[in-house]
Amino acid sequence: MMAQIEQGRAAPAPSSARKIPETIVERLCKLACVVALVVMLLVIGLDILTRSLFNFSFEISDELGGYMLVVITFVSLPVCQINGSFHHVELVQARLSPFGRAVSHVIFDLLSLGFCGVLFWQLARFEIASVRFGDHAPTYLATPLWLPRIAMALGAAALCFSMLRTLAADLALLRTLGRTTERGREP
Repeated sequence: MMAQIEQGRAAPAPSSARKIPETIVERLCKLACVVALVVMLLVIGLDILTRSLFNFSFEISDELGGYMLVVITFVSLPVCQINGSFHHVELVQARLSPFGRAVSHVIFDLLSLGFCGVLFWQLARFEIASVRFGDHAPTYLATPLWLPRIAMALGAAALCFSMLRTLAADLALLRTLGRTTERGREP
């Protein structure tokens, strides 16, 4: 890599440097994460304040904090996907040609999309079962469990959408690199 820089050529960008523009789906997911974080901070802060000043607790901060953590966990997945925030095996990727790197991205995107599709399917079934059986949390709030569980299904659906966008971008890059490779081989 240092030899490439010394020769005046830029080193190839790492695979995590791919940046796909955000759509309304990713922006809404990001906003939902911010709102969930603010709600969590307010509820926990209020509980700390009432415990220290009045020796009283609403005893709901753990439950609401847990629900907000579920929202943040699942709804942040598409935002991380689009921004290239997930881990990549750079040791392998750095040894591949740009075309080989693009092929590995497409294969990984296809496998990930399949996994995300199965995850969404199972979470949607879980959500439907929660509504059908009327599950409620065994707490003071007695929260209908379909409410926090819907965030899991929506986050998985948004992740499938973002995975499709990533796959489309990687296929476009693969086609471009394939054409460049073919032109370089012409006599």
